Order: sequence, then structure tokens, then C-alpha cells
Amino acid sequence: MLANLKPVPRLTVSEWADTHRKLSPEASSEPGQWTTARAEYQREILDAISDPDTHTVVVMCSAQVGKTEMLLNAVGYFIHQDPSPILLIQPNQEPMAETFSKDRLAPMLRDTPCLQGLVSEPKSRDSANTILHKQFPGGHITIAGANSEASLASRPIRIVLCDEVDKYPAAVGKSGDPVSMAKMRSTTFWNRKLALTSTPSLKGYSRIDDAYTESDMRRYFVPCHKCGLFQVLDWARVKWDDGKPETARYECECGSTWNDGQRWKAVRHGKWEAEKPFTGVAGFHLSCLYSPWVRLAEVARAFLDAKHSRSNERMQQFVNESLGKTWEVEGDGVADESIAGRGEVWADQPTCPIVTAGVDVQDDRLEIEVVGWSEGEESWSLDYHVIHGDPSAPTLWNDLDRYLLDKKLHAVCVDSGGHYTQAVYGFVRHKMRRRVYATKGMAGPGRPVWPKRASRNNIGKINLFLVGVDAAKDQIYSHLRLKTPGAGYCHFPSDRDDQYFKGLTCETVSTRYHKGFPIRYWKKPDSARNEPLDCRVLAYAALCSMSVNWANMRKRMQVSANKPASTDAEPSTENVADVAPSFQRPMADAFKRRPAGNWITGWRD
Repeated sequence: MLANLKPVPRLTVSEWADTHRKLSPEASSEPGQWTTARAEYQREILDAISDPDTHTVVVMCSAQVGKTEMLLNAVGYFIHQDPSPILLIQPNQEPMAETFSKDRLAPMLRDTPCLQGLVSEPKSRDSANTILHKQFPGGHITIAGANSEASLASRPIRIVLCDEVDKYPAAVGKSGDPVSMAKMRSTTFWNRKLALTSTPSLKGYSRIDDAYTESDMRRYFVPCHKCGLFQVLDWARVKWDDGKPETARYECECGSTWNDGQRWKAVRHGKWEAEKPFTGVAGFHLSCLYSPWVRLAEVARAFLDAKHSRSNERMQQFVNESLGKTWEVEGDGVADESIAGRGEVWADQPTCPIVTAGVDVQDDRLEIEVVGWSEGEESWSLDYHVIHGDPSAPTLWNDLDRYLLDKKLHAVCVDSGGHYTQAVYGFVRHKMRRRVYATKGMAGPGRPVWPKRASRNNIGKINLFLVGVDAAKDQIYSHLRLKTPGAGYCHFPSDRDDQYFKGLTCETVSTRYHKGFPIRYWKKPDSARNEPLDCRVLAYAALCSMSVNWANMRKRMQVSANKPASTDAEPSTENVADVAPSFQRPMADAFKRRPAGNWITGWRD
């Protein structure tokens, strides 16, 4: 009884983690006892969470700096040391919130001795411990998705932990910003705590960047082993021999170079320094250059891959996830004259390893663009065709089917978002084997061009794919800005008319505000016709649906080119296994045994 009456020793979060926290083997590459000194920059961040003078902690960082483990340490600390109602918010309810609970939280509760037994054992009928809600003596923890209005609008909460806030939706239902909703739930607590963590996104639209700017803006300074100068690690000082990222090293202002071991040692002796006065909001910025789990050669290689791809999307990913900085978009549009003036004369239509099409449905016609693709998303507009007719009548769709079969396409996306949704559903219903997909454009930041899975929540009960049109347009416009052939460059025939280029480039980026939060969106002038852009978005989505392994395809094409010509009438299917999804590859292999035809007309037959 006396042992139970003994008060729990008061520790900071870092002290608690060094004393009690155990890393689980399925959730960490270094299982066993937690050691804050392994990544010394984490100490002040963790202790700010338990500092009574700090009500908000902001961490704007790259990937691979231990952000998720720091949040778990905070959860374990409040369960064991200072029991409180806790809300941990992930960008969405399913799968991220559930995955976090199963794969990260549950192993910590199981393997950290002081937490064992505090949360009741999970049982099918025990509401005290479910996947998303767990009770413990003196409090509870709810794992919620930022897209779930119900989970953000109930129960008073003292500790609010928001993970990856830049991936949250701009608004939830009619209630507005999910971060503001979560903060409102803690207003009744005098000792409330809010933590915001995320890799940043676009400049001007980044929640974490705005929050960091309103903090005391701390940066981590490390000393040089030679001159002793304390400095912030800067990507511009990472150097390597031309074409040899494996030689990457860090150069100090004094001229000395640091290898990875010297850089990690400097991090262990670093210190945080604030740029602005402290007013209760502690802000921290970190890049992957501080991480003890990242080598400079890996960062240099990632940078070169992004640079050589000539893809704004790849470079933005590097800046956001490796450097922990916001990405500034280059311009907001493309001049149609600059594109139309570079038309090419083709003696023969280019032969491309991948050919896709996008079909835009209008009230009196179908507009189709056929696009050929090669490695690095270099593209050729092979055809732009209009089929006039009534989309509610089968004749028009039969004409479209004949056209698509004649083109021997690898994937096709048909827009179902207009007035003829059911007609589109009927057209694609039995064409999944030909990879003819019904799609619907979905605007909004953070939505991928091609979804991980199809939705069947529609009247036709077919596989409907929700295309992230903002991400697709960002990528297409970045390609259109390129001026020299190569990865990402867009080729057009010289006989394409001016109206096509006006429609392809008519949209621009604009900003609107919803409940005070800036939302970036693509705007079309009222009088403009944007069917060429819509078709290109659909053709690009069709390419993204295939997850093409260009490296494997290049090897296969090289092998095929070196083979002696065959007199057998059997068609070549060298590229089919590369471009077919895994569930279609056995079918693709079967076509190698067909005596005639090709792999698309084979499905038709």
C-alpha cells in the first residue's frame, strides 16, 4: 500500500523516455531502450512539451528525423506521468489513424514496462480499448482523422497532438479548419498543450510554415570540429564530385570538410537558438542533414534523381521531405503562343513505349487526346480527335470503342463527371481488362493524381477512380514550361490548331479563402474552353494508373533490340509485363501464346 502511495517522480519528456521508453522491433530499426542522445536535437523539442511555460510546440521538419517517435514519447509521458485527455490527429481516419494506432501506438503500450496494464487489454466488446479510443487511469487517448468532423467535435481535450498538418483538408464539413476545431476543444484547460508537426508544402498554403513563423523560430546550430564555429547545416554547403554523389561531404565556412561521422558528432554537441522572443510558442525547424539515420550520399543521390527527372513534383518532394522547406511554385500559367510556336514536323508518327488516351464527355460530342509517353514522362501528342453525336445514344459510344481499339492503347480514362455519368458507366463496365477506366476529377491539395484504390460508392457499382486534378495540372504545366527535349518535355505536331493550345493553357492558379484559410485552386476564365487540358489530365492520369517501371522497360527494350529478327507471326509482348498491373501479368503472359492479333484486341476477341 505504501508503495502505491509513493508519488511518481516528476520527469521531463526526454528524461521519461530515457528512463522508460522501449522501441518496438516492428516499429524501429533500432529496437530497445530509447536514447535521446542518439539524436540530440530531439531533447529540447521533447522538453518543450512538458514545459509549463510553453502552450504550443511547432515542429517543421523533413522526413527521417524521428518526428513520430517524439509524438509517441509525448503520449507515453502523459499516460504515465500526467494522465490527461489526449487527442492525436492524423490526416485521415482510414487508413492513417488506424494504421498509427495498430502499428505504432499498440507496440509502444505493449513493450514499455511502465505502460503495461495502464490501458486495458483489447477485447471485442470492451469500449475502453478500441482501435481509435483507449482509456487509462485519469484519462484517455483518441486517435482521429482530420477528415472526420465527428471525432473533432466532441469531448474536452487537454493535450492535442497534430501530425502532418499540411496534409489535413482545408475544411471539415461546415466546421472549418480541423486544427482550429481541435484547439477549441482544449480551451477549458488552463494547462492545455498543442503540438503541431509536419513536413511543409507550398509556400503561402502551408499550415506548419505559418505556425513556425508565428513561433520563436528556433534553429539548430552545430560546431565545426576544426574552427569551432556554430552554424546551421545548409544544403548549399553539401558538395560532391561531378556525377559521384557517393563522394558527398559537408563544407564548413572555414574550408574544412566533414564526413558523415564528423557531421553526426557535431549534431550531438549542437544547440537551439531562437530568432524571435518567446511568447509561449516554441518553434523548431530541422532538415534531414541533422538526422543520424541519413547519409549525405543518399541525400545527394535523391537530389540528382529529382533534378534529372525535370519534374517539379519530384523536386518539390525533395525540398519538402529532405530539406524541410516550403516549395515556391514557378509562375501560375503558360502562354499558349510559346507552346504553339514549337510544333514539330513528323515524317512518321513517333513510336512510344506507352500510349494512353483521355476522353472528355460534352453534351454533343466526345473529345479525345492520344498521348505517347517515354521515360521521364516525355510526351508526344499523337492525335486529338472529336466524335460528334448524342452521348445518351449507343452509336456515339460504339464509334468511340472502334477508335480506341484502332489506336492500340495501354490505358484510357473517361471522365464521368458531366451530364452523362450513367452512359460512361455503361461504356466502361466490361472494359477493365483493356484498362478503360471511369474517372471523376477531384480538386484539392494533397490528393494524388491516381488513387490507391477505386471507389464503388456510385449508382453503377463500378470501379470509379477519383483523379487529383490539381496535382495533374501542376505536373502538366511544369512539363509545358520546359524548353528543351528530354524528360518531361511535351512534343506537338505542327498541324495542331491554335484553339487546342489556347484550351491547353487557359487555366491559371488563384487563391480563395475558406473560413480564413487560403486555398489554392486552378481557375478557368468564364469564356474559355478547356477541353484540351481536361483530355491531357485524363491521359496523364491513365499513365499514372500503370505505375510503369521505366528502368525495367528500358532493359527489356534493349534486350529486344539485340535479339535477331523473328520469322514467327507471334506478336511481340515485351512491354506488356512492364506496363500491366500485377493482377494482369498472368493474362499478359498468356497473350505471348496467341497466334495473331495484339494484347488489346486479344481481350476484345
